Amino acid sequence: MKLIELAKELNVSAEAIKQFIQDFDLDLGSCISTNFEIKDDFEKFARENIDFLRRYEKDLDKNKTVEQIAETINQPKEKIEQAMKDSNPNIFDNGFFRSSISSYGIDHKLGGNYQFVYNYFGHKTSLQHRDFIGYRDLFFYISTMLEPFLNPQQIKDWGINKPAGIILYGPPGSGKIFWANKIAEIIGYKFKEVKKHYMGTSFVDGTPTNFNDFLVSMMKENKVLLFMDDFDEIMMQRKAETDVASCNLETQELILHYIGKFEKEELLMVGSANSVSEIDEEILSPGRFDVMIPIFPPNAAERSEIILYAMTKGLQEDSLLYKILKNNKADKVPFWHDIASKMKVFSNTMLIDFTQSLKKHIKNLYQRNKNENLKIDQKLLNAALREAAGKLTEEYLNQITRFLADAVINNFDDFQLRIQALKKELETYKAVEEPRRAIGFHHNGEEKSQG
Repeated sequence: MKLIELAKELNVSAEAIKQFIQDFDLDLGSCISTNFEIKDDFEKFARENIDFLRRYEKDLDKNKTVEQIAETINQPKEKIEQAMKDSNPNIFDNGFFRSSISSYGIDHKLGGNYQFVYNYFGHKTSLQHRDFIGYRDLFFYISTMLEPFLNPQQIKDWGINKPAGIILYGPPGSGKIFWANKIAEIIGYKFKEVKKHYMGTSFVDGTPTNFNDFLVSMMKENKVLLFMDDFDEIMMQRKAETDVASCNLETQELILHYIGKFEKEELLMVGSANSVSEIDEEILSPGRFDVMIPIFPPNAAERSEIILYAMTKGLQEDSLLYKILKNNKADKVPFWHDIASKMKVFSNTMLIDFTQSLKKHIKNLYQRNKNENLKIDQKLLNAALREAAGKLTEEYLNQITRFLADAVINNFDDFQLRIQALKKELETYKAVEEPRRAIGFHHNGEEKSQG
């Protein structure tokens, strides 16, 4: 059964169910599959707790004061105010909190007893076997953008068509190609990458072929997602001061020529960009690449989980590394919180670099003393951290700054908390300087940054 079908049957909106999964930190794999088939345990929970889900949705949709939240969840007003302050939500001028804030989500953060929720999901899915870690907000946001593919009724009832083009933008190493593959999986399209040599004239079995031929052949295939890397460079705006390569200009013109046929031919083009600010406006106009999805570096909690996942991926329980990790309690997420907190604005790639470096340091230490009880101490962790931080260059930090500027313009309301958290992390690397108004840095001109 699909999520939308269950929601309709229970008379609870699909959006409320998605928000519930996020508020209660449920593993997506325990609730739904990538193509939004409901898992048995979650269906059982939903059917047996319809009343709670309806109360949850009613509360979610209602603007409410701190006093009303306190009454709903029986928690002290002061604790609630602190929780709201920590999560940095918007507050309306009249003192009401946004309807998108859940009283029950706040109660969960304050330690409210929701064991009845977790009782339905059996043992917690191992990080090693998860589809992906964290990013529930991004997954559900993307699924909303893809709703016309998943629910044809949207086209019939609301005239909302499938997007012809999507741009995934974010700093290098943030996982754009991963999410492009995930989009293909969600909508059931074949993933195909546009290789650089397709954009000029090349020879296949002695016959010349070009990008026009390639696009035409892709449109003849059934349900294809066409992934194009370096989209911002290829689709750069034409200005007197910029030199756009002739093959890129030709690529732009061909895509603009054919994009009107993409939906009918069941072709979706997904471009990967570091920034959207320099892309030609013609490319971004309605009906073309008008869906822009920000791909963020992992937040602090996600960094801990990604590190643990990468450290334990593929390990058998009797492997030396697994035994050493277990002896240090490093086979659990909390062990990694402290070091992950120091990896501000690190990309996924930098986290993987850290784990590879740490594995080598642990191996070298073990080979010297042959002791499975060796301690993974701060010295080992810091050595790996220094090596991984080599990619944390000024150029990379500038790319994060540009990404934040793009995200504020294009997706601020959708990802306000992620944007604010990333800004705060970036500020720790910035010397005191004139505030970059484009992304709204705040400082008093006197405090030194931490770094």
